[in-house]
Amino acid sequence: MIKGFAAAMLLATAIHAGAVTTSAAEPGITETEILIGDVEPLTGPPALLGVAASIGHKIAIAEANAAGGINGRKIKYILEDDGYVTARTIQGVRKVIDVDKVFAMLGISGSGQSIAAMPVLEKAGIPTVIDVAPVKPLWEPPRKNVFIVGQSYEEGIKHLVAFLADKNPGKKWGLITQDDDYGIAVHDGFDSTVKPKKLSVVYSGSYKKGQQDFSSEMLQLKDAGVEVFLAGGIIAENVAMMKELEKLNVKPVTGIFWPGRIEPVLKLMGPAGDGIYAVDYVEPFAGEAGKAFLEKAKSLVSEAEFKGINRYTMTGYAAARVLISAIGRCGKEPTWACTITELEKTSNVETGVMAPISFGAGVRFSNQKLKIMQADFSTLSFKPID
Repeated sequence: MIKGFAAAMLLATAIHAGAVTTSAAEPGITETEILIGDVEPLTGPPALLGVAASIGHKIAIAEANAAGGINGRKIKYILEDDGYVTARTIQGVRKVIDVDKVFAMLGISGSGQSIAAMPVLEKAGIPTVIDVAPVKPLWEPPRKNVFIVGQSYEEGIKHLVAFLADKNPGKKWGLITQDDDYGIAVHDGFDSTVKPKKLSVVYSGSYKKGQQDFSSEMLQLKDAGVEVFLAGGIIAENVAMMKELEKLNVKPVTGIFWPGRIEPVLKLMGPAGDGIYAVDYVEPFAGEAGKAFLEKAKSLVSEAEFKGINRYTMTGYAAARVLISAIGRCGKEPTWACTITELEKTSNVETGVMAPISFGAGVRFSNQKLKIMQADFSTLSFKPID
């Protein structure tokens, strides 16, 4: 009798241990919910990017939940603010993984922040789709569980500089970049185009992250006779540069990068921003695809959130769509292993906001198609021109 009871207890313990092991191996799954985590800058100047990206995630999640969720489970979104501070990014990633026990991750702040968080993500093994700051160290070498939606900064800059060089042959060039991973990537893209396009570079400078006064740099740019200018800032920096050039009564042909290709930047620049060029891989809101996306978003987010939409909302939406679809293909009992396998199988997924998204065996970068746009201050919009 005692032996029988002991055997039954051992069996029960083994079953319980197995249940706990399964639960620990596949966190973020309940009978009714699937938890997805994210860490973004929701405060400070970069909040224009982080908040917008999170709104994109929310739109995709609301769309999925309205259709019944993922195989009957509703998606719960857990969002942490890192203030664009790397230490807080790592802290936030650890919290949503270890404390909130999310099933998968989206977003992940800026370029430097996502690079710093990579060891935590890789060690955890959690399915992750990064969509905010696509830089090569995130996919070279490829990590089994981390996928990146977008295009490399280097390729974006090469595309923009090549376009401006063909449009303005024989002109004098100037460049200024931020002194971090973002700035290095911008500079690398520019440098790789100088020789093939035979650019005459008469000014090259850098600025410290968070710098506000660009009077000295823009005066040097003017004195050097720059006719084509690559403004390698993000948001406030590009605004300050253009306003300073306006004061100096200088208007070189100017190109900016997609981190600053948001409508509030044009509003802050004023007439100084009219006609500037930008490169991007998401659709402009002035086009039909952009208008359709905004129409969809109206019914899925609050009025306040709708006002915070910008190009990062599209990148966030596309990444969330890809992740949700991959989890859904794993059926009623999704696992990390299955989700990662299904993400790898992603092929020509249409999201309506950028070219179709694909990954592949050992391929963790979607390598999106690029397009050139030009700013129209009168409508505070960017319009495609190629």
